Amino acid sequence: MLPRADPHLMRRVRIRALALLLLLAGAASCACAQAALLLEEPYGLFGAVNPTGHTAIYLARVCAETPLKLRRCQPGELGVVLSRYQGISGYDWIAMPLVPYLYATERVEDAPAHADRETVHRLRSRYHEAHLLALGEDLSEGNFLHGGWAQLIGASYERRIYAYRFNTTPAQDDALMARLNADPNASHFNLFFNNCADFARGVLNDYFPRHFRRAILPDAGLTTPKMTTERLMRYSRKHPELGLTVYELPQISGYRRNSIANKNVAEALTTKSIYVVPLAVVNPYLTSALIVDYFARGRFRIVPRSPVALIPTTLAALAEDPGETDRSMPALANLGAPPLDELPGTAHPLRPGIVTFE
Repeated sequence: MLPRADPHLMRRVRIRALALLLLLAGAASCACAQAALLLEEPYGLFGAVNPTGHTAIYLARVCAETPLKLRRCQPGELGVVLSRYQGISGYDWIAMPLVPYLYATERVEDAPAHADRETVHRLRSRYHEAHLLALGEDLSEGNFLHGGWAQLIGASYERRIYAYRFNTTPAQDDALMARLNADPNASHFNLFFNNCADFARGVLNDYFPRHFRRAILPDAGLTTPKMTTERLMRYSRKHPELGLTVYELPQISGYRRNSIANKNVAEALTTKSIYVVPLAVVNPYLTSALIVDYFARGRFRIVPRSPVALIPTTLAALAEDPGETDRSMPALANLGAPPLDELPGTAHPLRPGIVTFE
């Protein structure tokens, strides 16, 4: 006959087993990472002609070993921004640390609250000489017609940026990092069919396969930053585990006039007279279709009325664990797109809290 188990011993075993399960569950809940789609507003003369803007991908747990090679971040590092550019020594994508990408400084403490042209040029030149010469000493700073190294750093002096942060897993980040490090980094940039939004679309498809595609309407078969952002917001409504949160990264004043809102192709063609009048003359049927599509779908609200603004001293919130962020700043856990049957300006609690849209 088997000896009877000691009930006190069994109780201690059950308690320890339960404690172990709770510990593993807590570890699993924290085994997440963050990424963000950066929607960057158009600016200047080029932005007036082509108001689609720019887009990039931010990874909180991946860092840049060089502008062309990725690695896992060390404690205290704030991640990397990846984007496709034209005219960067024949490379398809470039990886820049978050702080230099926004402010052309190595530390957030050195980012100015106001910057004139002389200050921006000095900050960019200093960072270029210290870290970007590996891209080629003959790489120019850039101008209106041709991109250069200046577009890699100090983006916040040029424009306002919205960061649409979502949860990822370490395995997803590692797979993306391995792919980008292994694939040839050779540029085939094309403004219409292989632009910055196409790069972001490809990265998002690594995380969410086959969801991000080109669209005949409203983008005439192209990929634009606004439509890519809209698709991410729609996807997040069906998958609340993404924890989509929107932050504003304000434009630093003094260098350039305020940037303007992003537009998709149909919105740009139908709201700018320099396009809509000649297009109506050439093809009134196409113009009518674009106008109808714009009023039917093109006014989807992608920017909340009062997003949480991250200044340099609070920039680390972009890389924080979502649970920690929500506990320290409850207003951050509040964002998502309103249902299609709701009018702009109504409340929509996609996560705890309330957000209203303009």
